[in-house]
Amino acid sequence: MKRLHIHIGVENIEQAIPFYSALFGAAPVKTKADYAKWLLDDPRVNFAVSTRASKKGVDHLGIQVDDTGELDELRGRMKSAALPVFDEGETVCCYAKSDKTWVQDPAGVAWETYRTMEDAQIFAEKPVSPESACCTPETMGTPNCCEPSENTAGCCG
Repeated sequence: MKRLHIHIGVENIEQAIPFYSALFGAAPVKTKADYAKWLLDDPRVNFAVSTRASKKGVDHLGIQVDDTGELDELRGRMKSAALPVFDEGETVCCYAKSDKTWVQDPAGVAWETYRTMEDAQIFAEKPVSPESACCTPETMGTPNCCEPSENTAGCCG
């Protein structure tokens, strides 16, 4: 079953967690010093906040799936529509190992489709640091796009 994913960049994680916990009526399922995630069933949403996003507010959106068949279906739909997709493949991001494909909508909003395989102890492929982040369509094609820089954006899963 698919789940909408929303990642919000926040300034202060300690302020964000109680706010969104009160709003959703649920505690996060995962918390780190720079990250928190809620898996809600009504509405069915994977909602994450982090201090790692490239900007405050909505960083990116996504569709999380439970199995490879659903991910293949979404990838096939995007490719048959000739959307400019970026198959990131298996990666570690937002304390999870996931298989991802990215696309950018006409307004410039990054969307990811992904399946999470397991938890990870690091935010991204690199050890946790305030500067590390993941690739998004905004950084595709940029040399060293996954190296920490002002051009890299946060991700999650």
